[in-house]
Amino acid sequence: MRIVVTGKEGQIARSLAALGPHMDVEIVTAGRPELDLAVPASIMSALSAVRPDAIVSAAAYTMVDKAETERDLAFAVNGLGAGAVAEAAARLDVPLLHLSTDYVFNGRKPGRYVETDPVGPICVYGASKLDGEHRAVAAASNLAIFRTAWVYSPYGVNFLKIMLRLGETRDKLPVVADQQGCPTSAEDIARALILAARRMVDDRDGRYRGIFHLTGAGEASWAEFAHEIFCAAEAYERNPVEVVPIASDQYPSPVKRPANSRLSSDKLTHIYGITLPDWRTSTRKVVETLLGGKLTQARSAHSGERQ
Repeated sequence: MRIVVTGKEGQIARSLAALGPHMDVEIVTAGRPELDLAVPASIMSALSAVRPDAIVSAAAYTMVDKAETERDLAFAVNGLGAGAVAEAAARLDVPLLHLSTDYVFNGRKPGRYVETDPVGPICVYGASKLDGEHRAVAAASNLAIFRTAWVYSPYGVNFLKIMLRLGETRDKLPVVADQQGCPTSAEDIARALILAARRMVDDRDGRYRGIFHLTGAGEASWAEFAHEIFCAAEAYERNPVEVVPIASDQYPSPVKRPANSRLSSDKLTHIYGITLPDWRTSTRKVVETLLGGKLTQARSAHSGERQ
């Protein structure tokens, strides 16, 4: 099976590219300049040239803060661009797996969000991603939308890597504690997408289409997530870092973020039989990937000095 993924450098695209050979799937990443979501005319030719069995629409404008001042670009990429990918998938008659976000919700619900809950984004990024959902639904019927949240990985820029970088020079760090969500490993997302793509290619049953939530098991605040990252890093000779919980209004940001980003993935488990690992397990795995090799190199160099 050949899956084409929009975007080359994103966390999910790179995780899919790394995981594909281990799951006997050919992953082809398609990005700029050949495929540019801001240039819809480029999309059909780039995707059709690859002759995919399924398409993962992963490329997106993801700069949440900057989107507030680049609204037109955010909507061009996340809305119009996503819609053009869906139109191409429909013309090619292949399943489309579209990635969306927890930020389509306003965060006021006291419990976990389910797929049928009313949407109501409170920032430009969330609104642009919701526009992409609507355009994808309008253009393609052979479609599954997967909303995920708080994505981290060894690739790109993400919260886990930022914490590890700050922890190199800080012994105490203030982190927001009044926003709750589900930290989710990009590798876990990639594995789930490959499994879902296989099912969609093999079975056109409508129950495998629609909207699904796709997040790591468990939940945490940003402060709790940071604490787990720093605890995991101590196994690789990093100094302890104290996490100081703070309120959102104590952290300067041009964007209002949902206080509750917790998503229920029960539908994904029920329909697809897919359940992602607990976020703590996956967090420690990513920390090991990032720091384990450095620890081995440091020990080897130290051993060499003694000789």
